[in-house]
Formats: sequence, C-alpha cells, structure tokens
Amino acid sequence: MATFASKMVVSMIAVVATLAVLAPTTASAKQYVVGDETGWTKDFDYTTWTAGKQFFVGDSLVFNYPAGKHNVFKVNGTDFQQCSKPLVGAPLTTGSDEIPLKTTGKKWYICGVSGHCATGQKLVITVSDGSAAPAPTPVSPSTGAAPGSIVSAGFVAAMVVVGVLGMVMF
Repeated sequence: MATFASKMVVSMIAVVATLAVLAPTTASAKQYVVGDETGWTKDFDYTTWTAGKQFFVGDSLVFNYPAGKHNVFKVNGTDFQQCSKPLVGAPLTTGSDEIPLKTTGKKWYICGVSGHCATGQKLVITVSDGSAAPAPTPVSPSTGAAPGSIVSAGFVAAMVVVGVLGMVMF
C-alpha cells in the first residue's frame, strides 16, 4: 500500500506531465473585440486601444457595431491615410464582423460611411508570426500560477483532476 507522500509525488509528476502536454495550448489565438465594450464607432481613439496589444497570425478581430450605421473595409495604407474606400471589394456589414489574421504585416481598416473615418473610425495594426509570441509563464505545482501567467480555468481544472486521479489510483 502506497504512503500519502508517495501518492503526492505521483500526483505532482502527473500534474507536471499534464503541464508539459498542455502548456503549448495556453498561448493559443486571441480574439480581439475592436474597441472593447465601446465597439466600432466614431470619435474613438483606436491608436490608444491598440497600445500594448500584440497581434499574431491566428488571432482575430471582431468589429461590433449597430448594423446599418457602420461598416468595415480592409484597405491599404494609402486608402487608410486618405480615408478612401477601395475601388474593389465590398464592406463587411453584419454588425459583428470577425476577421481572422492570416498573414503578417500591417493591416488597415476603416468605416466607409461618409465622414466616419475622418472622425477616427479607422484602425491600423501590425500582425506578427506566432514564433514571436512570448512564452507563457510556467506554473509551479506547489504555488499555483505565477503572476501574469496565461492559464485558463479549464486548464487548472484539468490539472486538479489529474492530481486527484493520481492519488486515487496509487
């Protein structure tokens, strides 16, 4: 019959093994709601909104706005500077438009409703490849997550289940 201490060692090994397998998934793609709770609207500072954010291939942008009041055009740098709608391509108009970020580089978006871009309804971001993403902070089994680490509630729950199963089985 195993002692409590040996059960704890086995449990810790199970947790560490789980971390090794699941840790790469903690740095998964992010979904950014443009403007957060304000959404996609006029008279908002999207430059400030992007400050401190890092966008990577695999992430996505969600533009939320009242359908019929705004739209979203993906444009080039010149059209962005001039607040010009592109000559080809239709705008997104659903009011909840999700745009996956599939390639690296600068991405420019404007609202094509007359005057809206000129009042700040425009967004520019730079998308990096996934290899530039910072590594998640490791989790110590004895102390929990380190400050600033990226650990989901489901991931923590999975670690607890594995630990309990390890104690029960041995």
